[in-house]
Amino acid sequence: MGEEKRKIIHVDMDAFFASVEQMDNPELRNKPIAVGGSGDRGVVAAASYEARKFGVRSAMPSSIAKKRCPNLIFVKGRHDRYKEVSKQIMRIFYEFTDLVEPLSIDEAFLDVTHNKKNLPSASLIAKEIKERIKEVTGLTASAGISVNKFLAKIASDYKKPDGLFVIPPKEVEQFIEQLAIDKFFGVGKVTADKMHRLGIFHGKDLKQRSLAELTRAFGKAGVYYFQIAQGVDDRPVNPNRIRKSVSTEHTFLTDLSDRELIKKDLLATAEDLLRRLKKSGFRGKTLSIKVKYSNFEQVTRSKTVLTELNQLDQILSLANELLNQVELKESIRLLGLTVSNQINLSEPQQLTLDF
Repeated sequence: MGEEKRKIIHVDMDAFFASVEQMDNPELRNKPIAVGGSGDRGVVAAASYEARKFGVRSAMPSSIAKKRCPNLIFVKGRHDRYKEVSKQIMRIFYEFTDLVEPLSIDEAFLDVTHNKKNLPSASLIAKEIKERIKEVTGLTASAGISVNKFLAKIASDYKKPDGLFVIPPKEVEQFIEQLAIDKFFGVGKVTADKMHRLGIFHGKDLKQRSLAELTRAFGKAGVYYFQIAQGVDDRPVNPNRIRKSVSTEHTFLTDLSDRELIKKDLLATAEDLLRRLKKSGFRGKTLSIKVKYSNFEQVTRSKTVLTELNQLDQILSLANELLNQVELKESIRLLGLTVSNQINLSEPQQLTLDF
């Protein structure tokens, strides 16, 4: 007998933040809305499908969104409400399997190879999950089903919104070969552009490249691209997914070019980061700074230290050191700090206790 094929489902809520707002406020239904700030410094956190028809997207400056969709309605985000609905959705997932790996507040992988309801088909499970989400929350979700996480993730985007798409084992090879390279999960715009320059436009083109070629062109990521081109993704659905970082960022009310004013905000950003570190319990030793210029270009700088980053003066000193490495070639609109590189919990650490 051959090895049992895994049954992996990726569930992704449809325009989650915007859909919650439309559900809670009937006056917003069937209208183009954006969750986020409407001011000149605002950024779209989420857009309804009615707004997306005009080209409004998440992470887009609100000023551009308003130009694309003059009738756009801005709604202030309510993150406590989104978390409340997310918990309802996650509880539904656990009705079917304990192998649930949340990717964010509104999406997760589920391994239903062996499921609690003994349903024979992953399609039936996905259909029932979608129905339960609709029944409990009033929202729609899209689901993708296949033999691994890579393919399930792609499948969930295939028929949005309220979609259900299956890539069965016998169709995996053909599906990957015809798939445009910029649709590959894990291939962003910069990588896609580089692949295009190398003559790689579809999965079939990627599949023809050797491991050595891809590693030479893309480093460690080349191994991943080589494997997914063959339809190989052995990553398990990990129910104990470990947080990899804690971050915070501030968008200024007006662009700043004075380094002293920027350093003043850096203090507030570092204080916010420390609060988030304590709340999450995350312990890391790499600090990164992100600077976004007024033209929306951005740069990052990072440094790793030997001990845990858990003190304000320690974080602020390192943040200022990193900021000094950034050229202020023009004014900046956003400043962010991230702690990553989790410490090895099995090794003794130099800890500072708060009394």
